[in-house]
Amino acid sequence: MTGMDIDAILRLEHELFGEEAWSRQMLEGELAQQPASRHYLVADDGGLVVGYAGLLTAGSQADVLTIAVALNQWGEGIGATLLDTLLAEAARRGCTEVFLEVRTDNTRAQQLYRRYGFTEIGIRRGYYQPSGADALVMRRVAGTGAGTGGGPAVTPRAAGPGGGPPVTPAAGPDGGRR
Repeated sequence: MTGMDIDAILRLEHELFGEEAWSRQMLEGELAQQPASRHYLVADDGGLVVGYAGLLTAGSQADVLTIAVALNQWGEGIGATLLDTLLAEAARRGCTEVFLEVRTDNTRAQQLYRRYGFTEIGIRRGYYQPSGADALVMRRVAGTGAGTGGGPAVTPRAAGPGGGPPVTPAAGPDGGRR
């Protein structure tokens, strides 16, 4: 993901998350931390951004910050491809644990995360604002779960080392977020 993707990401943010959408400033702030502690990528389908994902890494731990897929692309394996790519990046950076928060009412995303070896470790009450929805906290230890292999007809794009030109990471195949 680069600054040139922000307008497309903002459109998806508002379509998918309404009042809880991330702002331009939040996205710009996150991108400014690449590649030191962040890794953001987009799913590109013929030049159209149809999904995106972000990862925070610190020492041996990583946090999936977001995974989102355009509504009309759900069920095509894009979310799984994005998650595969984030997990591969976490492993590449030496992370042995990956955490995430997901809405307690987002069963679709929870199923995806469970397929990848994430387990429930707690609940954060009122985590999502302004709705006050609760978040399920999940954790995955390195070596648990597995990617689903294959891959959809989209290409994850991530900035190259040092924010250089986009590179295409390895893919694997469904969608959820926060």
